[in-house]
Amino acid sequence: MAITESRTLPAPFIEELGKDYGKQLTNLTKDPMKTSQFQPELAGQDTLQTQAATLAGTQGKGIGAFEPYLANASGYSGPQGYKDFMSPYQQQVIDATMTAFDQQAAMQRRGLSDQAKTAGAYGGARMGVQQSIYDSQSDMNRAQVLAGLNQQNFGQAQNAANTAFGQQQGLAGLVPSLYQQDISTLGQVGATQQAQSQAGLDTTREQNRMAAYEPYERLGFYGQGLTGLMGGYGSQYNFTSTPNPTPLQTALGAGSTLAGIYGALGKGYAGFQGKP
Repeated sequence: MAITESRTLPAPFIEELGKDYGKQLTNLTKDPMKTSQFQPELAGQDTLQTQAATLAGTQGKGIGAFEPYLANASGYSGPQGYKDFMSPYQQQVIDATMTAFDQQAAMQRRGLSDQAKTAGAYGGARMGVQQSIYDSQSDMNRAQVLAGLNQQNFGQAQNAANTAFGQQQGLAGLVPSLYQQDISTLGQVGATQQAQSQAGLDTTREQNRMAAYEPYERLGFYGQGLTGLMGGYGSQYNFTSTPNPTPLQTALGAGSTLAGIYGALGKGYAGFQGKP
């Protein structure tokens, strides 16, 4: 028995487009995509950031920058703190002052002798008492002058030590803050540079990604357009065919025919013999 096959075919140009789309899709997807070219990358630290980290970790500049100044300040405090500030010319001042004092005292002592001579009491007990009193007073005055000079020098040294102590305390706070400003500036500028480098890496990665996906996106637009064409165009023509029977079908058909013939013959012969 002949079989009739009926197919509804698309327009020839759409069929050609479909074949072309399938070929391109096969070629595009047969190999895995190399994603390494647009994997995320992290920009390394800028040299300025490295300098900031190095400076922050350097003893005496970042960490512990205040220590030497506090150590100096401690040396200027306490009962011995004034010694470094004693005038190096103190002894010369004392010597010159004492020499002048002694000269003045000697002149005054000679004046007592002259007065005794004038009074006719030179070498007497009264003269000896006056000279003894004068010498005692002169020695006291001399000691007071010397003590005053030493006290003056000590007071000046103590004031200088206090000033130096305050200066070192100020430097203990100032120097670290200046270093911190440098560290902060280096870090900020370095971070800006790192961000710029990161933006460049991200831009390159995005460019590579767009380039890698461009064929897929283009083919996707192609497929969408093809789908729209296929849905918009109706059937262009119908194709009907009746295939020739296969040898097996022919043999089966012949066998059926023969079986029918043999069956008819058998019935006739039985009637001829008088059998029901």
